[in-house]
Parts: sequence; structure tokens; C-alpha cells
Amino acid sequence: MTVEKGYVDAPVPDGVDIVAEIRRLKKEKQAVVLAHYYQSGDIQDIADHVGDSLAMAQYAATLRDAKIIVVCGVHFMGETAKLLCPDKKVLIPDTNAGCSLADSCPPEAFEAFVKAHPDHTVVSYVNTSVGVKALTDIVVTSGNARKVIDSLPADEKIIFGPDRNLGNYINAQTGRRMLLWDGACHVHELFSAEKIAALKDRHPEARVLVHPECKRPLTLLADCVGSTAALLKYAQENPATEFIVATESGILHEMRRLCPGKTFIPAPPSDSTCGCNDCAFMKLITMEKLYNTLRYELPEINIDPAIADRARRPIDCMLELS
Repeated sequence: MTVEKGYVDAPVPDGVDIVAEIRRLKKEKQAVVLAHYYQSGDIQDIADHVGDSLAMAQYAATLRDAKIIVVCGVHFMGETAKLLCPDKKVLIPDTNAGCSLADSCPPEAFEAFVKAHPDHTVVSYVNTSVGVKALTDIVVTSGNARKVIDSLPADEKIIFGPDRNLGNYINAQTGRRMLLWDGACHVHELFSAEKIAALKDRHPEARVLVHPECKRPLTLLADCVGSTAALLKYAQENPATEFIVATESGILHEMRRLCPGKTFIPAPPSDSTCGCNDCAFMKLITMEKLYNTLRYELPEINIDPAIADRARRPIDCMLELS
């Protein structure tokens, strides 16, 4: 069996109950399935653990008995799991599940940027390739970025990459002047402050939830700015019954599950009349690909040991601070 297309291109046998088979294969192979909140609802429902990037990393680090970890998310999340669990077989259902933000920061270009500022501490968002992590002092997620930055001396010179929007948000919150790499997530870049304001006019009692990868005009409109986990927590704890949500639409599945009596309205992108903003990379992961990944134990993520050693250190540093 090959994965020339980036995934196992094999038909699911006729009559197979794919949900039952995935559960059987997980048990038979001692496999754990991790899923990000941006995955489709059926993937989240079949996963052993669903979370944001930080929660997935923390959970992966605790796994002892599993022989196989299947990461239903984008490629850097699979790499992170492999870094934290080098003795496990780490699989991803489709290696084409990349990340526009990670792609905006090629390791070679970032290395030149870092070398041009040798007196700076390098802080990288987890949405980066393993090559960028190997150039980094501390990795952060949207959930712990401010905590990590606040832990550094006030006069410390910092490079922050690759997300300029998250970096700008942290600068505004902390008064820092971090030097920012000019990268962004295509999903969060496309949200429109004007369209959210129009939604707010139609739903005046709705709370506005915004991910910090969005541009500043959106964060200024928000009742809550935070990671997916923070937005979920706010939705559960706030007494409001309507929420306008400016992040990838997959999060709505968990919001609706946890808050069945509340209404969640996806914020539309600026260049479309559709009702939501999806990450095409995240949605490459399907139940059929997950089934074949478990069945054939492909595609597997492997990392050059020399790079892995350097890339693991800033993640360990993040987990210690978290």
C-alpha cells in the first residue's frame, strides 16, 4: 500500500460500518485518535480526545500505553505529537493537511531573520513547521502566549513569529514591542469587521467571540478574544444565549454540544456570502481516510532526529510554563 496522494487511496469495503470499524481498529491496535476543534463533527465524535493545539500537545505528552497516535488535524500538529512521543507510531490521515500560517514562514527565511537579530529571544507560535521550531527558544499557543510573554523580563528583546495578528494582539495587551514575522492564517484573515458589525445589528444581544489570529478591528469588536478553548469556556459560562463566532467553523460542533440551549452564529468571511469560514486543510481529514489510516497504519510522520532534538526543547519549555 502506498500513499502517493498523501493519503491511503483505498475504497472502504461495501457494507462496512465505518464508525464500528474505527472503534474496533483503535482497540485492536492500541491506537489513540486526537482531533482538533476545527475538524468536522464526525471526526470529533469518534476521537479519544478533542482539543486545541495546547490541549492536544499536553494530552500527547501523557500517553504511555498507546502504541499508535492518529492526529486528526494539520501536519504541524502531527509533528508536535511525534516530537513529544518519539517512541510512538504517529499517523495523520492526509499529509496534504497543511497550514497557511505555517507555510507563510519557511525555515530558511526565518533562520535569516533570526540571525539578523542575534540578541533576541525567539518565540514561535505552535503553528509552524518542525524546522522553525528548531530555531525557536519557546513555543506558544494562542491559549498560553500572553502567559509565556509575561514570564519574560520586561526589557527582553523578542522575535515573535509567524502570526503578525496574534503578535500585534499580545503587544497591545502587554505593552511589548516584539519584533513580528509577517505571517497570517488565511481563514482568520478573511473575517470582516463590517459583516460582524452587521450581524451584531441583527442580533444586538449576541456576544462576539474572536480568535486572536484575527485582525485588530475584529478584536476591538469582541466581547471575548481567546483560543478555541477560551472561547468555549466563555460560551459555557456567560449567561448570553446568542454568540457570533469568528474562528474556524468546526468549533461550532463542540459549542453546540456543550451549550445545547444557546445559538452560535458563524461569522462570514469578507469575500463571500457563505455563512462560515472553513479551513480547507482541516477538512481534508475524513472518516474514510481515518479508517484507512488505522487499517494500513499510513501515512506515518517521521522527523530527522537531529532536527527533532532541537525542536523538542522549545515545546518542553512551553509545557513547563503551562
